[in-house]
Amino acid sequence: MAFPRNVAIFLLHLVLLPIAFQHCNAKGLKLDFYKKTCPGAEATVKHMMTGFMSRAPTLAASFLRMHFHDCFVRGCDGSVLLNSTRKSKSEKDAIPNQTLRGFQVIDTIKSALEKKCPGVVSCADILALVARDAVSLLNGPFWIVPLGRRDGRVSLMNEALANLPPPFANITELKASFAAKGLNTKDLAVLSGGHTIGNAHCFVFSSRLYNFTGKGDTDPSLDPKYIPFLKKKCKPEDVTTLVEMTPGTVKSFDEDYYTLITKGRGLFQSDAALLDDRQTRAYVKLQATSHGSTFFRDFAASMVKLGKVGVLTGKAGEIRRHCALVN
Repeated sequence: MAFPRNVAIFLLHLVLLPIAFQHCNAKGLKLDFYKKTCPGAEATVKHMMTGFMSRAPTLAASFLRMHFHDCFVRGCDGSVLLNSTRKSKSEKDAIPNQTLRGFQVIDTIKSALEKKCPGVVSCADILALVARDAVSLLNGPFWIVPLGRRDGRVSLMNEALANLPPPFANITELKASFAAKGLNTKDLAVLSGGHTIGNAHCFVFSSRLYNFTGKGDTDPSLDPKYIPFLKKKCKPEDVTTLVEMTPGTVKSFDEDYYTLITKGRGLFQSDAALLDDRQTRAYVKLQATSHGSTFFRDFAASMVKLGKVGVLTGKAGEIRRHCALVN
């Protein structure tokens, strides 16, 4: 029996509740953390995100990526939101983060919560909620976000370069990068599915089209029929053009990413690399052939797990008054 999509998503929410409860006490995080100190904080974030997303749905991919990039450097402590200072370049200025958008949205939401509950809701928690709501508002999965993260005071550009897996990483490098954060091979395959939304700059993958091994060749793992389409979009020195990660469905959170991977149409080498490992290859093929039968559930579980990486709780860190500045 086929359910309407909105009914299916509601039922999925019910299925995911136990997942959230399994993790709700991890490292000091818990559900309803702001119930007494800032009632309605989550509702405020959701309401504001609904407005922002209605006007700029393409920001969803950036919010998801921003949360991922935050958690992979010093843990989920909001360090990716900090501005550089005269003495030190922050994560924001690292090449992988220079294409992130939506920082002003985070600042606007933070400002609203500061008026409502001064000095209570952390920027790290806001970022975790924004990532969840961005995905949910594109008809993707919903997950309960355990809260209580505190904000870090340190943000270093070099740490971002050292910790963020690059788009040209091979499967061995990807697995090692995820394992270093307490995430397993399945999490790698699942969270890579976040590429089902958003765009990529041509310069990130153009070497696969024009000079893969330094001999003016193309990446043999790319679908030969897809290469002319990409070359028409991206000239060799193009540093501005954006290409949809999943052409035609970039504004819908679904399993199309995995279907494209099986056809050799992933934009990044790190996407294609998922076919180079038995476990990740099996997951890609499962979602592609089953129309994403477990993708939403798996993605929700892996996002809850990601959101616990290296968190600061209790009296560690601080609650920033402005997300771009330490107090």
